[in-house]
Amino acid sequence: MRQRLFCLTGLTMTAALFANSPAWAHAHLVSSNPVAGASVKTAPKTIVLTFSNKVVPAFSKFEVTMPEHGGMKIPVRTTVSKDGKSIVGTPQTPLASGAYKIVYTAAAADGHKMAGEVAFKVG
Repeated sequence: MRQRLFCLTGLTMTAALFANSPAWAHAHLVSSNPVAGASVKTAPKTIVLTFSNKVVPAFSKFEVTMPEHGGMKIPVRTTVSKDGKSIVGTPQTPLASGAYKIVYTAAAADGHKMAGEVAFKVG
């Protein structure tokens, strides 16, 4: 009986540990607009990165660069959507023809930080 109680207690504690684990809430990029690797004819007026879970606005943003021009940064104003799952960016100048890279950093509500890149072309 004592051994059975010990095993049951151990299983309960293990289940509680995994149920409260932040790994269950990690966000990851699920889509982008423009789509990664896309070649678009018209320059996007907004860029959207969508994540699997909510991100923390204070720690979630992206930059847009032009790798072919020495990584020149394009001014972009970013905000987090009302549902908290997307970072929306508006380029402050129209995007010219060329290759672009979106470089993002984001933090999920569980504190997990992530970073990545999405490349696309205009023209």
